Amino acid sequence: QVQLVESGGGLVQAGGSLRLSCAASGRTFSSYAMGWFRQAPGKEREFVAAISWSGGSTYYADSVKGRFTISRDNAKNTVYLQMNSLKPEDTAVYYCAADGGALASDYLPAYDYWGQGTQVTVSS
Repeated sequence: QVQLVESGGGLVQAGGSLRLSCAASGRTFSSYAMGWFRQAPGKEREFVAAISWSGGSTYYADSVKGRFTISRDNAKNTVYLQMNSLKPEDTAVYYCAADGGALASDYLPAYDYWGQGTQVTVSS
């Protein structure tokens, strides 16, 4: 079992930055690939970024490539999402998730565990 708790969301102006954190419980955190997804009102949940178990491989949605960076610290059981140059269309609830398959993936059904989400609002 892995429990995930996101933090770091908030209200920011367009062009600003935020860093999301996702703290995981459980001693097997380092064996999971981790991902960030987001869901805007009235839309389906979509992939944002993913990182392999070792941190050696990352994968991004085209819409955030070059602006967002995913990283992890296995010693702290934490995964991060640094978000720069934020746009109003980045407004959503952001979720972190753990994938027991260990490789970075954009395939939502592959993720076994989900956090409760944190709201990110970008004003224009």
